[in-house]
Amino acid sequence: MRSRYAAYIVGNLDHIERTDAPEARAEFDRLDSERFVAEATWLDLKILRVVDGGPEDSTGQVEFTFRYEHRGQVHMQHELAYFCRQDGRWLYQRSAMNPKGEPARVAKPGRNDPCPCGSGRKYKKCCGAS
Repeated sequence: MRSRYAAYIVGNLDHIERTDAPEARAEFDRLDSERFVAEATWLDLKILRVVDGGPEDSTGQVEFTFRYEHRGQVHMQHELAYFCRQDGRWLYQRSAMNPKGEPARVAKPGRNDPCPCGSGRKYKKCCGAS
């Protein structure tokens, strides 16, 4: 992931194409990328989460954000990128923009459980009273 970000910084689109899996290479628009790279100033990359991608894995995921300046405005992009290993090399397959995490699950206390407000009373006699 970091090598692909660095390639965008220096405009090395050959590296981007070399590290694309065939399905991603088919979607890659070199002319559009050349124009964008020439106009953008890359500000930072933050790796948020990595799933798999170790020496024994054949797939991996990298969740990241990056910031760039384009035409006088600073933008941030959040992605979850999917990679696969082919012939010993990691290749970019696809990414999901603005990935959503698992929703937070909040367990409602039972009627006879202690009230979560900390009063020491039962929930049904405190915050759970209707």
